[in-house]
Amino acid sequence: MIEALISSKTRIKLLLKFFLNSKTTSYLRGLESEFGESSNAIRLELNRFEKAGMLKSFSEGNKKMFQANEQHPLFEQIHAILLKQIGVDKIVDDVVERLGDVNKVFLVGDLAKGKDSKVIDLLFVGELDKGYLVKLIDKVEKLISRKVKYLIYSLVEFEKEIAEADFYKKSILIWNKDQ
Repeated sequence: MIEALISSKTRIKLLLKFFLNSKTTSYLRGLESEFGESSNAIRLELNRFEKAGMLKSFSEGNKKMFQANEQHPLFEQIHAILLKQIGVDKIVDDVVERLGDVNKVFLVGDLAKGKDSKVIDLLFVGELDKGYLVKLIDKVEKLISRKVKYLIYSLVEFEKEIAEADFYKKSILIWNKDQ
């Protein structure tokens, strides 16, 4: 879908990298090895994004680090478009809203790190009907053409075990009962 609007594969990868999870930071050489593309193509796109104010940069040692600028007026819209691109909107609409007592849902794994993946990793917090969840996920996988993996934690388990875990810190909250 987004490929019809943006023809540069490098630009799409950078959007996913920085705008899915605004906490993500990276530098040119790291992106070069991650994307498997030339540093020149990546540098050009990084400079364009930075000049437009969409990315901010800072020095960390001898590296110029980049991160999404959450203050940019288009940040929220770009983030929402990318969530739709990967199918998260369908998961929220077709799965989370029908499951019962769900407190929170987090996107974890490669997509939360800004790496495109055919697998969507989710962490559900709450008391859910697992049998019904399996049926709903089966339906949504067909709609979004991606596989969905999930973990379920009760609110107590989440607060005890997960809230301090490293992978949780790199996650994206995609649904919150309290909001």
